[in-house]
Amino acid sequence: MNEPYLELVCPAGTPAALRAAVDAGADTVYCGFRDETNARNFPGLNFDRREMKEGIAYAHAKGRKVLIAINTFPKAGNAQPWHRAVDDAHSLGADAIILADIGLLDYAHRTHPGQRLHLSVQAAASNASAIAFYRDRFDVKRVVLPRVLTVDEIAKLTREIGVETEVFAFGGLCVMAEGRCALSSYLTGTSPNSQGACAPASHVRYDEEGGKLLSRLGGITINSFEKNEPAGYPTPCKGRFVADGKTSYLFEDPVSLNTIDILPQLKAAGVKALKIEGRQRGKAYVAEVVGTFRKAIDQLAGGHGGAVGAGALSQHSEGGRQTTGAYKKSWR
Repeated sequence: MNEPYLELVCPAGTPAALRAAVDAGADTVYCGFRDETNARNFPGLNFDRREMKEGIAYAHAKGRKVLIAINTFPKAGNAQPWHRAVDDAHSLGADAIILADIGLLDYAHRTHPGQRLHLSVQAAASNASAIAFYRDRFDVKRVVLPRVLTVDEIAKLTREIGVETEVFAFGGLCVMAEGRCALSSYLTGTSPNSQGACAPASHVRYDEEGGKLLSRLGGITINSFEKNEPAGYPTPCKGRFVADGKTSYLFEDPVSLNTIDILPQLKAAGVKALKIEGRQRGKAYVAEVVGTFRKAIDQLAGGHGGAVGAGALSQHSEGGRQTTGAYKKSWR
């Protein structure tokens, strides 16, 4: 089997989304169990053990891979649900397990030697020394890089670390400090890092006041939108706040990442795989985004790049706007 030009790693929050991703051309699908062991622990999402087994069988029958994300941090004194998830992912035939917690990496490496392990973006490893620690201690084969690095920094890092690199290619931008975020837990009492829920929908409200639309999370106003202004989902890292007398987006704008226009640069930087974000998205979204990236990658691999531009996915972008994020700019 030939190495893909860039491995396309796609999200699946449901069995239907997994099949849609595979059918649309994903090389690899990532998903998680229906509990707090993965970082998208939202009601109605994820897989029970039977569904995971069937999903892996479906993907393998078509020559694709499935990665299982067990990328939250176990609670003190109660690591058993996370250990069971690792054991089950191994026995179900996961092509790799995506982990973030050091103790869990140690458990997986000791208990299931030979099981391929990837380092989750939740580990927030963004320098050569940190990644080398995980490589040398736990034989991690791939690192998912946080969205804080420029393309030149990724190229330098990829040359130094000796493991595969996977970068985000499309979808939401978080606060760019994955694995360390405590913002939404202050507002909702639910931790994105240990319970897998960032800005849970049960805590979201939209209210009209004074001719404006206010988005709120946990009763706190995150943003205020003028009439006809696109209203984003109220995540605290994309709120408009007042600092030094100026109202602005302090962390990140409500905008989607899209790397279609810089895929050759990412390839040249030595990137192995592209991750599309969005396990909470429906199968129609998954199918269209995956299919568009499949077409763009195949055209580049065939020497005919450029026919698919970033604008092809503008309707799926937050607020109808797109960015190349930190790949082309410095973190503020």
